[in-house]
Amino acid sequence: MLRALIVSFSFLFLPLMLTAQNRDLDDYQSEFIWGINKNTSGGLIGGFVFRKSQRINEGLYQSYGLEVMNVKHPQEFQLRRNNATNSFILGKVNYLYALRFQYGREMILFRKAPHQGVEIKLNAAAGPSLGLLAPYYVEINSDPGTLSSSRVPYDPNVHSIDQILGSGYVLQGITESKIRIGGNIKTSLSFELGTSKNNVTGFEAGFLLDAYTQEIELLSAADNKAVFPTAFITLFYGSRR
Repeated sequence: MLRALIVSFSFLFLPLMLTAQNRDLDDYQSEFIWGINKNTSGGLIGGFVFRKSQRINEGLYQSYGLEVMNVKHPQEFQLRRNNATNSFILGKVNYLYALRFQYGREMILFRKAPHQGVEIKLNAAAGPSLGLLAPYYVEINSDPGTLSSSRVPYDPNVHSIDQILGSGYVLQGITESKIRIGGNIKTSLSFELGTSKNNVTGFEAGFLLDAYTQEIELLSAADNKAVFPTAFITLFYGSRR
């Protein structure tokens, strides 16, 4: 008789226990993620994303984000001479490093079942952009009769292809950057995985528009623009509490 009562109560309260477990898994107050971004205006790695989210109410969060991106012109291509030490980008005069500050909202569309499944969020964010327009350096053979070389800002009107041995160092010229002011807006869907309450992994896919107050010169003999629409995907990892 006692065993029968225990079994009956177990079946009665099992759905409530599972519901409480599911709520416990989703009942996080804040989340911090960082990720690696790939987008249509960047290279193999477009940049890095950092975002802090805080709960407003059940199913809705506010977020504060920072994106650090290397923005490229769609017509850029690598060129390498036979005797060059490395490749360079023909006609490129500037790098654009974009710092995008964002404030947004995250709405949970589908919750994840305990220890399985995917949580899907709809995200929207906007904010100011700070562009660092850094000169593009190349290594040139300053004296054709010797093996001496130097690294200088590339000027297609001065430096011929035969002089160029390759590109400069990574981030060379960033201390000489000019500031460009703009703004950005994005919308996306994020798919969050993970089997524990405190950790989260997943990916985010969507569209972003980055616009500046003046034209950004990246290539000398190309149509340079002030607006950069991109599609992107970000692989992220983070923690919750």
